[in-house]
Amino acid sequence: MSAVIGILVGLLVLVRVIGRQVTGSLVTQRSLVVMPAILLGAGVLMLSSAMHTATTGELAFLVLDCVFLFGLGLARGASIRLTSTDQGLFQKGTSATLVLWLVTIGLRIGTSFAAAAIWPHSSFGQATLALTIGITIAAQNAMVYRRSLALDIPFAAQQA
Repeated sequence: MSAVIGILVGLLVLVRVIGRQVTGSLVTQRSLVVMPAILLGAGVLMLSSAMHTATTGELAFLVLDCVFLFGLGLARGASIRLTSTDQGLFQKGTSATLVLWLVTIGLRIGTSFAAAAIWPHSSFGQATLALTIGITIAAQNAMVYRRSLALDIPFAAQQA
């Protein structure tokens, strides 16, 4: 997958996720799992094909990037307002959620440029896009799940 296509797919995913959080949405078990699972699966596949070219430095850089993105995902999940409605759990992002998304996007863009500057002839950094987006969204959704259990708010029913 070319870098431009990867970036466009990443942006479309983020626009969809952030858009739903700004406007608010019902939370189903499926909505918490499907997108992160697809992104993580695609990320692992893309990473496995590029893994043989990665240096130790690139792998360490990826791990550090993932740790920060995981932490930002947890923070976003903690910042989302969860309420109980007649239909079930409803989530709506706050201004803090939006700021944390901007920090997440800034970090991801910054690390992409840094990796390209440090390892200019490597395609490994491009192969990590889906994985890193999947990690941060999975962390956020895990926090929403944990909080919904703690608040004892049932999930919304899955629409057919």
